[in-house]
Amino acid sequence: MLKAVEDLSTTKKRLKIEIPSEAIEKKIKNSLEKARQKAKTPGFRPGKTPMNIIEKHYGKSAEAEALEEVIPEFYDRALKEAAIVPVARPELEGGVNFERNNPLSLSFTLEIRPKIENLKYEGIKTKDIPVTVSDEEVENSLKKLQEGKATYEIADKAIEAGDLLIIDYEMKYDDQTTTAKDQVFMVGFTGLPKEISESLIGKKAGDAAEVEAQFPQDFHAKAIAGKKVLIKNIVNAVKKKILPAIDDELAKDLGFENLDALKTGAKEEIEKAKKEQTQKIQKDEILESLTGSHDFDIPESMLEKELAAIVHEAKTLKKSDKDEAALRDELKPDAIKNVRAMILLSVIGEKEGVTVTDEELKEKILEISQQLSMTPESLIKIYAQRDGSLEGLRNNIYEQKVLDLLLTRAVVEKGE
Repeated sequence: MLKAVEDLSTTKKRLKIEIPSEAIEKKIKNSLEKARQKAKTPGFRPGKTPMNIIEKHYGKSAEAEALEEVIPEFYDRALKEAAIVPVARPELEGGVNFERNNPLSLSFTLEIRPKIENLKYEGIKTKDIPVTVSDEEVENSLKKLQEGKATYEIADKAIEAGDLLIIDYEMKYDDQTTTAKDQVFMVGFTGLPKEISESLIGKKAGDAAEVEAQFPQDFHAKAIAGKKVLIKNIVNAVKKKILPAIDDELAKDLGFENLDALKTGAKEEIEKAKKEQTQKIQKDEILESLTGSHDFDIPESMLEKELAAIVHEAKTLKKSDKDEAALRDELKPDAIKNVRAMILLSVIGEKEGVTVTDEELKEKILEISQQLSMTPESLIKIYAQRDGSLEGLRNNIYEQKVLDLLLTRAVVEKGE
């Protein structure tokens, strides 16, 4: 039962609880009875071993099992009674000093979300960003669709950028030699050192080209990452790109009635993407204004979790050459701002009754999996391995819904 709640700071409380001895003893006896039913004691039938013998052999494990059950149970009851929602796991002060047939007193310190005084989020100002789509943008979009339908055919010609080659290659590095036959190579492919493509320009089928290429440190093939490699390519075949005409036939191949319908569809897609980008800019402005106008303490555990995440991201993406300590100092202000934003969006969402349904979660999983060309099941496994659950994704949806709401209530100021 709840004994006392003490305020340690705006984000930390001490929770004192007492668990009646009767509740603990009941669980201990249940555990001992289970052990009794399974025990095989010489001279006694199964389930008939005297309890004093069971106590002697299984008493300590029964106590531990009982405490593992009863402490979380009474802790959760106390949280509900005190109307406290912690933001992280509690810290047990002083350990567990348990004696049989005595009530158990426990003291926890826990972090909570701070109360936001004078919360204001209606009518936040943001600028109007007109969305227009030019004919040139539509044409560029059609050219990309045209590229997607390109085919390649064998040609007796000098190699140029954009050609597809069938090559045999030999690579030499660190006293090692690697060879492969009939490999496909796109001339001008940016994922490889440019010297390779440059050495092939102007060659024809049957020709050989030798070049020394410097591979970057972060190259995906670790064996040659950061190394100079001597490469000899033999061109077996040259294939030139054949682009289809941008006409009604291409439009039909892409699922449209005719070219005009394709142009309309392309324009609508560009407009949709621009509107989404515009809304993102406006939401960022709203969030910047919201966090800038509310000053409050934030829980240390939330700050540490967010700071660790953005430092890890910076190191993984190699955004900085600084060591971890320097990165933490540099990124701490960003982490503070991010946590403030999380708390504000959470509070506003609760006040406005924002929720995320299972159906909305499924739709988002389907959307992301289609964008990444993978099955929803595979995406779920990735989230499970990374975050342990889908709660991170659910929270992202929740925050976007709150930002959508704030945008509908914002004051959009027209530009001059």
